[in-house]
Amino acid sequence: MAQSALIVGAGSGLSASLARQCAATGMRVVLAARNVDKLASLVRETQGRAHACDAADAAQVDALFSAIDVPDLVVYNPSYRVRGPFTELDREEVKKTLLVTAYGGFLVAQAAVKRMLERGSGSLFFTGASASVKGYAQSAPFAMGKFALRGLAQSLAREFGPKGIHVAHFVIDGGILRPGGDARAATRGEDGLLHPDAIAGAYLATHRQHRSAWSFEVDLRPSVEPF
Repeated sequence: MAQSALIVGAGSGLSASLARQCAATGMRVVLAARNVDKLASLVRETQGRAHACDAADAAQVDALFSAIDVPDLVVYNPSYRVRGPFTELDREEVKKTLLVTAYGGFLVAQAAVKRMLERGSGSLFFTGASASVKGYAQSAPFAMGKFALRGLAQSLAREFGPKGIHVAHFVIDGGILRPGGDARAATRGEDGLLHPDAIAGAYLATHRQHRSAWSFEVDLRPSVEPF
């Protein structure tokens, strides 16, 4: 039976590129998002399935995993951010940032790991950012969420790697080229933004790694990006 991939937080950028590349390799694709209407064309293109799911809602996450076969690859891609002077941040917006970026990762990971353990294999990947390793001024909530997601990934890798589950965290260090034209490209230059197809290729290459040489953390950035 062909392998399957579940992409949580699916949209038009990185997750769409990943869905297309998974489908091109013969994988069955499942796309999860709060709004599945936006996924109609991608579902047709990949011959996949779409499920409505708020990743920060435990009941919806459980329903998602109950409705699908155990995935070979699960990618957690949702994030949310609020920015601004720290003393002026809206508390509910900060709470939402943490729920979507970190708590949702926990819920999806727990549901995935329970099922992968029964099979003894699987890949569980988390999409991080520059904020996963450094907190920027006026961006404390996003750093809080991404730091937590990275910590979750580290703990899971140490606990479940020996049990056959490949956990990896991807630091996307730079802006991702938006589909349909991106005004930022004019100022940043041809190599100033990460191409989503190239990022997706790195995810799939990591999924295919032999268990004797697994990567945990993969840093991806444009060649001109300072770090």
